[in-house]
Formats: sequence, C-alpha cells, structure tokens
Amino acid sequence: MSLESVLQQINDMSISSTIRENVNAFPILESLHVLGIAIVFGTILIVDLRLFGVAAHRPSAKRLTSELLPYTWVAFVIVAITGLLMFMSNPVSYANNTQFLLKLVFIALAGLNMVWFHSTTYRRIAEWDEDMPPPTAARVSGALSFILWVTVIFLGRWIGFTLETLFF
Repeated sequence: MSLESVLQQINDMSISSTIRENVNAFPILESLHVLGIAIVFGTILIVDLRLFGVAAHRPSAKRLTSELLPYTWVAFVIVAITGLLMFMSNPVSYANNTQFLLKLVFIALAGLNMVWFHSTTYRRIAEWDEDMPPPTAARVSGALSFILWVTVIFLGRWIGFTLETLFF
C-alpha cells in the first residue's frame, strides 16, 4: 500500500469530510490548536527561562517543572488531537507541504531535546536545583528548547499560507 493510497483513505473518511464540509469545524479546531500551543509554549518558556538562569518566583527548577508539566502535557494532547484532525481534513496537501513536514521534524527534535535533558541533566537536579545560573547543560537544553519551539510556531503559521487546498 502506497503513501498516496493511505492519504486518500484518510481523506475519504467520514470525519475528514465532516471537517472539510462544516463551515465551523476547521476554524474551531484551529482555534483550539492555537490556544493549546499558547499553553504548551508558555509553560515551556517559563521552564526554559529558568534553565537560562532567569530568576523565577520559584527558585527550585524541579518544583517549577513539576508544577507546570501537567499543564504542558494536557495542552500538548489537545494540540496533537486538533492537529491530527486538521491534517485529516486535507491529508494529501499537508503531506506535500514542506513547512508542515519541517514542523513535524522540529517537534520531534524538541521531543528529543526533552528526552536528553530529562535523561541527563535533570537526573542531577538535586545538585543544581536552586543554583543561578544553572549548569551549562541545562542552559543549552533550555536554549535549544526555546529555539525549537519558536521554529515550530513559525512553521505552523507558514503552513496556512503555503498549503495547497486540494479537496476530493
């Protein structure tokens, strides 16, 4: 089975047609997607700023992370669901859109950065939790996170201006 046939099958699903044909469905999904991104980016930015060494109202990086992470994950799930539904509305166009594909790559890179941070520097957080500035590895991870998520946001905005609308 080719990628094109899989994309066509997704396109032919009733939920895909419903999103395409309902005048309010896509704008509602997109609005929820943007609100979710604001929460994801906002909570990550607060942690990234702490990792950069910007003083926070909570001096403990571990406490700040543990307080914000649940909000980040709930918002990320909302973003993933709404993003998937928007993709389903026009899968062929999205799959052929460079900005969309790059956005997915940068989301994956941001995820890898998070995994790297949590499997290395975060494991030793007891040693540097309230230190200012944090260790270099934490600052690098925070800077990478910021750059990667800003890039995701820019690419996401470009999708809407570069997407070729194909309706079958």
